[in-house]
Amino acid sequence: MASREQGLSERKKLILKAIVEAHIQDGEPVGSKYLTESKQLTCSSATIRNEMAELEDMGFLEQPHTSAGRVPSKQGYRFYVDALLEDYAMTAKDIAKINQLMKIKMAELDSILDKASRVATELTNYTGFAIKPRAHSATVVKYEIALIDPHSFILIIVTSGGAVKTRNVIVESELDANTVTRLSATLNELATGVNLAEITLPIMMEMETRVGDPHLLNTVTKAIYEVLSDLDSGELMVNGLQKLLQYPEFSDRENLSELLGALERKEDILDIVDGNAGDGVNVVIGSEGSVKVMGNSTLVFKPVKRGGRTVGAIGVIGPLRMDYARVLTTLDSIGDNISNLLNEPKLLDKGE
Repeated sequence: MASREQGLSERKKLILKAIVEAHIQDGEPVGSKYLTESKQLTCSSATIRNEMAELEDMGFLEQPHTSAGRVPSKQGYRFYVDALLEDYAMTAKDIAKINQLMKIKMAELDSILDKASRVATELTNYTGFAIKPRAHSATVVKYEIALIDPHSFILIIVTSGGAVKTRNVIVESELDANTVTRLSATLNELATGVNLAEITLPIMMEMETRVGDPHLLNTVTKAIYEVLSDLDSGELMVNGLQKLLQYPEFSDRENLSELLGALERKEDILDIVDGNAGDGVNVVIGSEGSVKVMGNSTLVFKPVKRGGRTVGAIGVIGPLRMDYARVLTTLDSIGDNISNLLNEPKLLDKGE
């Protein structure tokens, strides 16, 4: 990247920037006549044509049809994002919408992320998404049990990642306070600090001996497995899928169906985020990702932090000719707002 950047004169950078932004706005190939008439450049039309031809030879532009104007290549978009992008000035209305997130202080993380992805969709006009990342073999650090009646109780599970999950457990045998106390003590002594693979048969046999009720223990163990399995699988929430239909890049029904399939499977998108997550706003352009059907799309996301740990991500998916300035600024602001919200002392005490 550094050697290519050194080969670009300031004039080439200005021309490339103008072409990218014109194509983002209109979706059409950009010619030298447009650049001359737009008065963004002071050089002649012939000079612009020569520079555009050289930018094409260098891989920054493409010519979709003979005698047509140029469109940015994926390499051109990447250079634009990395070196040419200017700050986007958010409107007071945009800022007000993001600040509304602060009004849901007592909501769970899922609700905050889902609301944030809806705000991202509304402000950028692209399909928004929110991710709760894979827990990567989460372990339980504490169990609590709240008895409801003689045949049911709430199992509260606190994980090493700080998540607090609950399961309503119903059993056939009648429960009393002593049984619940014994079950809680057994779980906290033998089933904390281990992941799914480490809850071995000897541990299960010892827990069964202490609890004295195989059916009760099997039911509770199943609930624990469900919670840890859900955490390991991650979660993808998508909003505004209809936004994809506004862009001609997604007019091919087969390509759109494959992209929707990737969103439904969720693992592909989770893999992209896992493999590209930096602390700031991350931009994955086309084939830079591992998913073939994303070749004509751009995925942008910002991690959400809590206590220095990534607990989620907010992002959008759209065409290559995305309004990068607006998207990057919007997601950066949303991500920072949520991170600040989650790190307030009161919310930290509540858990996820």
